[in-house]
Amino acid sequence: MPDQHLDRHLYRYPDRQLVRYPGRYLTVEEVADSARKLVARCPGTARLRRVGTSRAGRPIELLSVGHGPYHVLVVARPHPDEPVGGTTALALANQVAGGDGSSPATDPARTTWNIILCLDPDGAALGKGIEAATAPPAPTLHDYYRTAFRPIAAEQPEWAPIESRQLPETQALLTVIDELRPFLQCSLHSVEAGGTWVQLTRALPELPTPFLASATNLGIPVQHGTFDALYWENPAPGIHVLPPPHSTARLAPGSENIALSTWCAPQRYGGLTAIVEVPMWATDLADDPTPDPDPVSALRDLATLVRDGGRQVTTVLDKARAFLPPPETDASRRVLEWMADGLYDLVATCWEPLTREPAPRPLPRAQICALDIVARRQPLRAAGLLLRLLHAAPDPAAPALHQDLTDLYTTWCTAFEAALRLRWVPIHAQVELQTRVVVAAAESALPARMP
Repeated sequence: MPDQHLDRHLYRYPDRQLVRYPGRYLTVEEVADSARKLVARCPGTARLRRVGTSRAGRPIELLSVGHGPYHVLVVARPHPDEPVGGTTALALANQVAGGDGSSPATDPARTTWNIILCLDPDGAALGKGIEAATAPPAPTLHDYYRTAFRPIAAEQPEWAPIESRQLPETQALLTVIDELRPFLQCSLHSVEAGGTWVQLTRALPELPTPFLASATNLGIPVQHGTFDALYWENPAPGIHVLPPPHSTARLAPGSENIALSTWCAPQRYGGLTAIVEVPMWATDLADDPTPDPDPVSALRDLATLVRDGGRQVTTVLDKARAFLPPPETDASRRVLEWMADGLYDLVATCWEPLTREPAPRPLPRAQICALDIVARRQPLRAAGLLLRLLHAAPDPAAPALHQDLTDLYTTWCTAFEAALRLRWVPIHAQVELQTRVVVAAAESALPARMP
């Protein structure tokens, strides 16, 4: 039986075929089931195969649609706490399977779309329930962070090579890249709050116009300035381009070895990667170009915010360590120890160059907003994980610690929503924006020799 919360919104692609978007994020299992049904409906156009196995033995599956000589690779759920990608992946697959010939990029006779349905199924299993927690009618940050799970950097498939780790999930993705040699890889990401933006490993001059038009049409702010690409080239609003390899000074601490990530792998075949971010909750502050009157003070306040929040969570963790599951066997505990071991300081350190005299960089309010979001979310991610561990702990000290942390957690969530005046972005709008931007990126990146 269909989920009672799965109210649906209908959109028409250029071929007039109706495609249904759900009213909530689809689970990994639902995405895989929908992919199998698509293959059954379109056996001559769509194929599904297993391309790898996760550390815990879960399948990593690739859905291919079309038979064209040029390949796009789409990566869904690279981060388990960013659930929109699976639904976007299905929307893209249905669009191509429907025979959309309005563009060479979506014509199945010219371009083959290859979609990894979930790159981190183990992480998604540890964040099980995030889809229900963010379902209509009124999802909140409080519910989101209590279910979300994000692994340590060394256990994130796209990022692990930077940390000198080679996960089976990473190897599965790299093997597919070597096999297909895609002219474009699109990694489907989302952010808890803010606006939309795109990170590119190479400039796409034709992308900014359709990107901005799609965001405007759907009422989603463009993020002017971001934490993720703080020092990257910024040729257009919301568009960030990875600086040349020798420009290490333009990379934030912790990302100096970004060339080892899976994002850069298509470059050896002349391809590029687009990381497409859409917000779950939007704030109009994200596209406020007004110069901040005192950015140095603002950034120092945000550094204090993230460090103090991290210290408060770590204080509770210190009192609970003796009875929590060990980090060697528990992924959530590993995240908490990783964060306590310097991540809060690393986050604050990333933007310190912006405050240095004698010439601090002028910053728009939108950039301050982007860093404000990061400063607030780091302690909340940790608090949400620790609350779950405390809830499950049998020790008699756990309930009191759980209550103390719950009070902090609730205060932080409320302050986050109020300070940034957050509003929920309907899931159909998130998916539609991500779909349009991915197609626009494919159109922009198509090899010039394609007829």
